[in-house]
Amino acid sequence: MRESSDYKSSVQTKRDNEWLLARLESIWKNHFSDVPQVNEVFIGFGRKSKYRFGSIRLCLTDNSTHIKISGTFKDPDIPLEIVDHTIAHELVHYSHGFSSLLPRMHEHPHRGGIINKELKARRLGHLISFYDRWVEEYVEELTRTNREAARRDF
Repeated sequence: MRESSDYKSSVQTKRDNEWLLARLESIWKNHFSDVPQVNEVFIGFGRKSKYRFGSIRLCLTDNSTHIKISGTFKDPDIPLEIVDHTIAHELVHYSHGFSSLLPRMHEHPHRGGIINKELKARRLGHLISFYDRWVEEYVEELTRTNREAARRDF
């Protein structure tokens, strides 16, 4: 992970890949400091997506890890907590040996609520409750928008 200065969440700044790297570094330092970075880790915005907020992949050609965050999250109207939740979610996968060179800790990456259990253990439970409330509103808004578009198209 490349070094950069600490990001202050109270400062409004452009959401770009450098900003994402600062968020990743802050979350890793403050909540995943026990997880060794055993390979190079890259983070960046991907294409916009309504339902897939993040992904993590291991590049087999150079054993680097690539975290992609939905390009939708460049919008400053998307709460910082949602971006942080998504990054932390992907870091849980990394720490459990999914898309990293660390030993795999579980057979399945999501079974049994392991992500939320890990986030709570790492003092990130507040992000879970924020995320759950936000996603409910977000899905309702998407549903309403889709219904309105269907009516117009009919």
